[in-house]
Amino acid sequence: MTLAVGAQAPAFNTVDDNGQSVSLSDFAGKIVVLYFYPKDDTPGCTKEAQSFRDNYDAYQGKEIVVLGVSQDDQASHKQFKEKYGLPFQLLVDSDGAISKAYGVDGGGYSKRVTYIIDGAGMISQVYETVKTDTHATDILGALS
Repeated sequence: MTLAVGAQAPAFNTVDDNGQSVSLSDFAGKIVVLYFYPKDDTPGCTKEAQSFRDNYDAYQGKEIVVLGVSQDDQASHKQFKEKYGLPFQLLVDSDGAISKAYGVDGGGYSKRVTYIIDGAGMISQVYETVKTDTHATDILGALS
């Protein structure tokens, strides 16, 4: 079951596609778009990632952090990021711990759910239904 609006976002510590350590607390004071997706380099996941890539400048202009999370390993994330020129971090959740904490574990993959986390670490929006090719612009519209 996904987490509710108003809940404290679960803390996490992991690595990104480059092996750099990443924690939710690294982004304190900023809005974070934490989007979970099932698998690197699959059609829907690629469209969603490209949507965030194509709108990344608008996110940066609003000082919003975009983080993608799936249960793929670091090597897979690195290849996916390089193949499509993704400018944001992809977080490794190989053991599914982050997906479980956020209620999106699909049993070996992450369900496609996006959380908007405010600067105080609270969940301000939850997207359980995602239109992959317009998801990034849909979020930007809601945050404006």
